[in-house]
Amino acid sequence: MCHGNESIMESKRVIERELKNMRDYFKSGKTKEASWRECQLQGLRRFLIEREQQISRVLLQDLGKHPVEAFRDEVGTVIKSINFALKNLREWMSGQKANLPQIALLTSAEIVPEPLGLVLIISSWNFPFGLSLEPLIGAIAAGNSVVLKPSELSSASSSLLASGLTQYLDNKAIKIVEGGPDVAQQLLDQTWDKIFFTGSSRVGRIVMSAAVKHLTPLTLELGGKCPALVDTLSSSWDLEVAVKRIIVGKYGTCAGQACIAVDYVLVERRFSSTLVELMKLWIKKMFGENPKETNTVARIVNKPHFFRLKSLLASAEVQKSVIYGGSIMDEENLFIEPTILVDPPLEAAIMTDEIFGPLLPIITVDKIEDGIEFINCRPKPLALYVFTKNKELQRRMICETSSGSVTFNDAILQYAADSLPFGGVGGSGFGSYHGKFSFETFSHQKAVVRRSFLTDFWFRFPPWTPNKLLLLQVAYNYDYLGLLLVLLGLKRPSKPISLF
Repeated sequence: MCHGNESIMESKRVIERELKNMRDYFKSGKTKEASWRECQLQGLRRFLIEREQQISRVLLQDLGKHPVEAFRDEVGTVIKSINFALKNLREWMSGQKANLPQIALLTSAEIVPEPLGLVLIISSWNFPFGLSLEPLIGAIAAGNSVVLKPSELSSASSSLLASGLTQYLDNKAIKIVEGGPDVAQQLLDQTWDKIFFTGSSRVGRIVMSAAVKHLTPLTLELGGKCPALVDTLSSSWDLEVAVKRIIVGKYGTCAGQACIAVDYVLVERRFSSTLVELMKLWIKKMFGENPKETNTVARIVNKPHFFRLKSLLASAEVQKSVIYGGSIMDEENLFIEPTILVDPPLEAAIMTDEIFGPLLPIITVDKIEDGIEFINCRPKPLALYVFTKNKELQRRMICETSSGSVTFNDAILQYAADSLPFGGVGGSGFGSYHGKFSFETFSHQKAVVRRSFLTDFWFRFPPWTPNKLLLLQVAYNYDYLGLLLVLLGLKRPSKPISLF
């Protein structure tokens, strides 16, 4: 036991020493240079290009991701983000002029972004490269020193990040730390200038508690049950497109192990059988008659998550609602086939907990507008997907629901847009990133004001008089004619100043 405590203390001392060195390096000003930031981003891009095959192999090892899915979600999209940051970096770094009240004579102002300092990024296992490197792009672009802790659950990916990525980056300012919850806790015990966390709400609460101790600014990217609402689309083409996009947004995105994956579908009761039959057809077309053999559906990350998903289907009431799949559950290979349920009990865990797997409940309502109330009676989702051509329904979904984002007639697409903020609201998280929003997340917007010595409004200084009060009143109301009249003595206070 004593040796264990000594080991923990030594580990803590090592972390503290490394962080001190990183802070000193940041104070040197090196990371603030535009050339340094560009060099690190270029190194990050080279890592993705030169190690693409290795990345594909470790993602297959950790999560059973097909190489095409791996490139789409974890290599290509990150390269795109790096290119966007490199193209816009110098513009983001430049100060932005700010307008001032006209009474501030001979004064100018600007907003200057500055790096926060030493930041910690804790990423998730389901997209071990995408969810590690997307925030890292923003932290580097903003000019920070960064410690990245990948998830230990995707161990092969974490190992590649730790051993491979460091060869492309400045290790005095950017470090990758591997380890489990004990290492994460040791890191959280330190003082940071920013913490960025992606993961579950349960762990998010732990991270938030640690951040509060040091008043550390925090971004939480969590999750929740993301609904897809499907209107009664009259066109067979539109319906087919909607079904394909929902299927990819569920089963074709890490087997539903994604915070933005479709969690459940809302549809009118009279339309549900049409939707279900088309979904069955396209699941077979996309993943084959036996998805386990085609290797097109990712596997579950580990046994605890496998058994958690299996338990969601365990009760007799839930079993009755399964109308497709649900029988192939391979514990050895951690595979669960795409499964559809219709109207499982709303009080069952599959409808109260985030599913995070290839199980898709379909909930029927009398009319599609009832879906608004259904959504609003539950925690705010990270993403909301609505498939409809009805402009009034679109308006109501925007105005009458709250979610991190709302996407019409597609799923997952919003995640890839560098021009949009990605983040949650309420229980699905707070703070946002991607594109310039990543840069701003890891920056402080400093207000800078420059004033001339040449002139001033004498009435802003004591001793106070009724005339000075009147001058301030007309000045702050932009009543320049009134100001002129007071200065010329043509307008006087109507009553003396009272302190009571």
